[in-house]
Amino acid sequence: MIKIQSLKKTFGEKTAVNISEFNINKGDILGLVGNNGAGKTTLFRMILDLLKPDEGEVAIDGVNPAEHEDWKPTTGAYIDEAFLIDFLTPEEYFEFVGKTYSMSKEQIEQRQHDFDQFMDGEILDQKKLIRDFSAGNKQKIGIVAALFNRPNLVILDEPFNFLDPSSQNILKKMLTAYHEETGATILISSHNLQHTVEISSRIALLEHGVIIKDLPNENGSAEQELENYFNV
Repeated sequence: MIKIQSLKKTFGEKTAVNISEFNINKGDILGLVGNNGAGKTTLFRMILDLLKPDEGEVAIDGVNPAEHEDWKPTTGAYIDEAFLIDFLTPEEYFEFVGKTYSMSKEQIEQRQHDFDQFMDGEILDQKKLIRDFSAGNKQKIGIVAALFNRPNLVILDEPFNFLDPSSQNILKKMLTAYHEETGATILISSHNLQHTVEISSRIALLEHGVIIKDLPNENGSAEQELENYFNV
């Protein structure tokens, strides 16, 4: 699904990412963990062609995202608020996203309501712009938009941030169900070890831009090693 080779990105004297080789298989739920500054967001941005690597390359299904756009219609991502069009209402934003994928008005309305439990009555029909929502509800809007077209590849950076505990649990169940239904490849970065262990089939541990451990996580088998590393 995703092949990374000799990928390097530096900012001044700091090396943010330095990965010699790493493959993410189709259908993986990969949890990407590491302390602040480990390189998680930088890696996601390079996969999505939002940031140019200094060296090396990424391929999605054999396609370099910097050279072709074939991967875009089947990829959904949310990194931060910059992904939102905050002068729109959520309904207007979802309509924009749906039309990008040639969805009909009926399909767009139905897809919005597929996320009713997650949005919890706090997002639709509020008659306000995205910029006026709380950080947690902005996060929800971005996640919904990332999943709107039922993509084969989902990339979410710190999706549990800003969400209350109930919403975090709903999101875990939602992503697990989505994976079971579609077989999608899902990449998640998170500081929350418990959530990451519960939903990931595989966990990559970054330290100063280098993947120092690639852990299988069948039945939460990576939990103890991660707790030892982070001194939990």
